[in-house]
Amino acid sequence: MVYIYGATVDNETRCVHYHTELDIIAIKFKCCDKYYPCIHCHNEAETHPAEQWPANSFDHTKAILCGVCQHEMTIQSYMDHIQCPNCYAPFNSRCQLHYHYYFEV
Repeated sequence: MVYIYGATVDNETRCVHYHTELDIIAIKFKCCDKYYPCIHCHNEAETHPAEQWPANSFDHTKAILCGVCQHEMTIQSYMDHIQCPNCYAPFNSRCQLHYHYYFEV
């Protein structure tokens, strides 16, 4: 079981900032190697700035966690799918608007 830091509101990684039915992923932050539901949770809990994952790490770095089945996936796999490749739970497509907080895009 992976520990999720931040202001979570349930056991599927939803948080006080993002808590729709589709908000089911957590992101491992490059700077601290901890999973958080969102940038706001990270910034509220940590004293350092968030770092983006470099583009050359997308194919091999497992930094995304499905909150439904706890499947860890690479950044690229997450970006390529609209649902978890393991349990098929749908992801919030609006998360793409926030990629720049987490990834070099």
